[in-house]
Amino acid sequence: MEYRQLGASGLKVPVLSFGTATFGGGNEFFKAWGSTQADEASRLINLCLDAGVNLFDTANVYSNGLSEEILGQALKGLRNKVLISTKATFAMADGPNDLGSSRFHLLKQCEDSLKRLNTDHIDIYHMHGFDATTPVEETLKTLENLVESGKVRYIACSNFSGWHLMKSLSVSERYGWSRYIAHQAYYSLLDREFEWELMPLGIDQKVGTIVWSPLASGRLSGKYRRNQPLPENNRVQQGGGHGPALDEERLYTIMDALDIVAEETGKTVAQVSLNWLLQRPTVSNIVIGARNEEQLKQNLEAIGWNLNTDQVKRLDEASQLEPVYPYWHQRQSLQLNPLPEFYKG
Repeated sequence: MEYRQLGASGLKVPVLSFGTATFGGGNEFFKAWGSTQADEASRLINLCLDAGVNLFDTANVYSNGLSEEILGQALKGLRNKVLISTKATFAMADGPNDLGSSRFHLLKQCEDSLKRLNTDHIDIYHMHGFDATTPVEETLKTLENLVESGKVRYIACSNFSGWHLMKSLSVSERYGWSRYIAHQAYYSLLDREFEWELMPLGIDQKVGTIVWSPLASGRLSGKYRRNQPLPENNRVQQGGGHGPALDEERLYTIMDALDIVAEETGKTVAQVSLNWLLQRPTVSNIVIGARNEEQLKQNLEAIGWNLNTDQVKRLDEASQLEPVYPYWHQRQSLQLNPLPEFYKG
């Protein structure tokens, strides 16, 4: 297993982490992801540990806390061998203070997560989304207090825009508080908008990227093919997908390129998709999920080898997105906005 520094912190994480959104299946949305229970969860976690994957990612909203509970049960006796990442911000009940990143909500959610996880600390605590109704200073001061108390080791964010993240980093710097060391973001060969602003920001500010949905809700798993019916009971059809409406022609163009590279490397298209991500700037970790042991074993085979430069270039070209304003304009003014070669499009 390869380990990478997470952003500007001293924390080293494996390049793959195991996402536990499939644990529990506690509501209709998460049933589409999976309904793994404690016994199966323990087997999956042991497979991860055998492969050197010691970072496990969850969130309080995953199956209304059930994912955290099952993860806590499965990690019993293993806590000193693993890193736990969880999240807060989204609604956990119907009250007016039962959502957001306010001091009131975060302090309660952190305590509740600690109990469900059966631990005294969270290694990486993410703000699951940006709360525009709470002052950034209130959120970050609360997180600083949680770090100082020992209940949280590092803080991170997820699904922020560029200005959300930059403002937060500026406030942390102004007051000398803990800063977000990582941004957990939606990124894949199919969905590359992350590269327009958030990746350059991460490079400049040394914020590591933890990638979620690296296979675009299963669209890059190899099950979606040109001139073939869509797979039955897939996650997207069951309501568990993410992102805008699917551009099928673009997906199939990417799949054509993936098929060629997969044949050259002797790997699956999913493994090639994951390996491509691991060669992108700022990417420290990819969250992989699995409904069963076979899926997990397949995903673990995405490391230990690398695509060559030509293969990466072909996948880049097949998946290139036309940027929106102001990014197309900035790319026409490269003397003022010098960009890495991969980013120039």
